[in-house]
Amino acid sequence: MNNLLNAKERSAVFSLAGIFSLRMLGLFMILPIFTLYAHHLSGATPTLIGFALGVYGLTSGLLQAPLGWLSDRFGRKPIIVLGLLMFALGSLVAASSDSIWGVVLGRALQGAGAVGSTVLALTADLTREEVRTQAMSMIGVTIGLSFILSMILGPMLSSFIGLSGIFYLTAILAALGILVVLFIVPKPEHNLFHRDQELIFKDIRSVLLMKNLRALNLGVFILHASITGLFVVLPLSLLQNANLALDHQWYIYLPVLLLAFILMVPLVIIAEKYRQMKRVFTACIFLMAISQLLLYMYHTRLDVTAISLLVFFTAFTTLEAILPSWVSKAAPLTARGTAMGLYSSSQFFGAAFGGLMAGWLYEDQIINGVYLAGLAAAIIWFIVAMSMRAPMPVATRVVKVGRIDSEQAKKVRQGLLSIAGVVDAVVIPEEQVAYLKVDSSIFNSQALLDNSLEGLAQEHS
Repeated sequence: MNNLLNAKERSAVFSLAGIFSLRMLGLFMILPIFTLYAHHLSGATPTLIGFALGVYGLTSGLLQAPLGWLSDRFGRKPIIVLGLLMFALGSLVAASSDSIWGVVLGRALQGAGAVGSTVLALTADLTREEVRTQAMSMIGVTIGLSFILSMILGPMLSSFIGLSGIFYLTAILAALGILVVLFIVPKPEHNLFHRDQELIFKDIRSVLLMKNLRALNLGVFILHASITGLFVVLPLSLLQNANLALDHQWYIYLPVLLLAFILMVPLVIIAEKYRQMKRVFTACIFLMAISQLLLYMYHTRLDVTAISLLVFFTAFTTLEAILPSWVSKAAPLTARGTAMGLYSSSQFFGAAFGGLMAGWLYEDQIINGVYLAGLAAAIIWFIVAMSMRAPMPVATRVVKVGRIDSEQAKKVRQGLLSIAGVVDAVVIPEEQVAYLKVDSSIFNSQALLDNSLEGLAQEHS
């Protein structure tokens, strides 16, 4: 079996990754600049500035699942286009507003274009089961690189086009995304339901009752609350304490983020390949606490601030990479999409909460109060993390089984469980697929798996 992306799949993945990139650039370019510009908006207070920075997470978290549900019924492309139109509208509202409430509305509309889950579902529609993990990984890398680029472009461009210009540019990026959807992204033959990618409402309660998954949702909530809160005060701190003008602040972000990205790679390898995920996980939370402590104590010193940010972003990028993997390992086979959907919503809600709380804490002009709150949150997370069970060293696989009935599905499942390395298997006849959890260090015989499936299907046809 060919486990490489074919030409059509590569085209689909690169174009969909491009849509993610354009949207992420638009969302994150204002992170390192917004606080300094927003003070000039009518009605601006530190609390409202923080709320404006994070409010996109509130609407994204609320609307992501409903838009995914609509895409199952009305098609992926129309919903993605609708979401990008909403994102562009929000950008235009924010760009043309001279009040903080106008920007809050614009950012909320940006978040309402919550098409991330729909783009991933379209990726699943356009790729084979055996290459889907590869496709999703490529999109994940693209998102990470977009974040780094946005941290650099935001301060650089703002000196030429200002905050309004950044929002207008965001609208242009959304329009480019729409063109990519309409003219480059291949049209799927069918809109299939992928329970490994999509949320199932009836499974929400059972997923929320699982201790490890609750802890992981809390973790990503704290992670994104911390980074949003950080950017409420960091640009001000760099300006006031380090005399670093906004258009020069990328001098700090560029080396810090690139080095953090490099340091993240061996940590992820240790976590995944050498099966040390919990140790890397808890170490990174500890590093986040250390970085917040250093910022609290020494935020007036540029050298210590740079080191603290390197520690923070190394931990952040590593956690961003391994948290979804842990969710996938811990989730029930038939509810992986639900677990990932709740995880993603927790991430967005964390961003909204972090922005609001950081703004409220900064209301009295005490920057280090935000860092102290970040330290407290990291300590709470560390305590919770220490009580978690280490994840099983498994990966999820999706395999086609063809048209079979319920009795044949039982036989296929028995055959799958007899294959070395298959830890668990669920066969869904109506979807014509089997969902597997496998120990990748043992399970390496894809051909044997295919032959077993074909043989069982033929035997009972």
